[in-house]
Amino acid sequence: MKIVEVNSAALANAFIEINAQMNQGNPHYIRPLNKEVSEVFDENKNKLFQQGKAKRWLLQNEEGKFIGRIAAFYYSSYQNKGTEFPVGCIGFFDCTNNVKAATLLLDTAKNWLSAHGMQAMDGPINFGDRDKWWGLMVKGFEQAPMYGMSYNPPYYENLLTQYGFENFYNQYYYQKDLRESLPPRFEERYLKFKAKPAYSAQHLDKNKLEKFAQDFVHIYNSAWAQHGEAKAITYDQVIKLFHSLKAVMDEKVIWFAYYKEEPIAMFINIPDLNQYFKYFNGHLGFLQKLHLLWMKWNKSNTKLTGLAFGVVPKYQALGVDSFLIYACDRWLRASNVYQQYEMGWAADWNPKMVNIYKSLGALPSRQMVTYRFVFDKNITPFERHPQMDYSIKS
Repeated sequence: MKIVEVNSAALANAFIEINAQMNQGNPHYIRPLNKEVSEVFDENKNKLFQQGKAKRWLLQNEEGKFIGRIAAFYYSSYQNKGTEFPVGCIGFFDCTNNVKAATLLLDTAKNWLSAHGMQAMDGPINFGDRDKWWGLMVKGFEQAPMYGMSYNPPYYENLLTQYGFENFYNQYYYQKDLRESLPPRFEERYLKFKAKPAYSAQHLDKNKLEKFAQDFVHIYNSAWAQHGEAKAITYDQVIKLFHSLKAVMDEKVIWFAYYKEEPIAMFINIPDLNQYFKYFNGHLGFLQKLHLLWMKWNKSNTKLTGLAFGVVPKYQALGVDSFLIYACDRWLRASNVYQQYEMGWAADWNPKMVNIYKSLGALPSRQMVTYRFVFDKNITPFERHPQMDYSIKS
């Protein structure tokens, strides 16, 4: 077996194809868009290259066939709370069910990261935001993945743990039948806030994307960035995201709550794009876009997925989350467009978010794991991700 560095267009294409090859024959697999995977490693598209580096490799067997792939990367803003040593990352790991082959791929990534000063590696994760390709699936193989969700053969768990990766944190997904009512307390809290003129809830208006992008930034940076679990987000990043989703977003499932004029909470959902992309085999050209618009007009997509949820800290104990969720649910039940809702992952270090999911009457649907491999435990002992500190105030 031989390691081959990805350094040409042909090898970059082979890097993409391996993922489909490893999942060949699985009826639940949905291929990610080729363009989105390529842009992760495009220095002109991915701004993380301004603060780090990335490298990709393929594994070739004796017959010249590619049987595995891996990417390694690091960037200065990558951090996990409580970690005080440099940590690199691996991602886009695919391999045949062969421990020797997996070891060769993982050693290659480890050695490259070590040469760049890293003392551990987390993965498999994305060289980008946590809403895409983050973690290894260990439960939930019996249904198709949502858009942006990692999906892999079950034996990958054994390949990583045999190498020495340890469970850094679990990522839990929850699913709810939207035809079922929310528990009564949601309506009670909704009516309580509805009776207070200072509080309001409204869905996104596509004609005012700039305004809602600013509101998103305010809430996100207040609710998440201060905890050290995610870097601060910028207006430019959010408006770019909104414009990229404009053709497929449903403005009536994207909700914001306000106290007077201050944005205090957001509940961001989108139709599950994989219900469109499953027909496209990784491509999104002119014909696929026409097909997508027809499916959207025909309302063939009955699945909704959570993209982001957050409450500004000083409003978190008041029940604003219930107020906002019920406001959205009222429209969902009245419209009867969507039948199933799957929330974005909540980590075991964030039990408050896990409890919110449970409070909706949602049921566990999948589990991912983000692993960590420490290079020298005598220098940096392994510790699991600590619990979120809810005492932080804005």
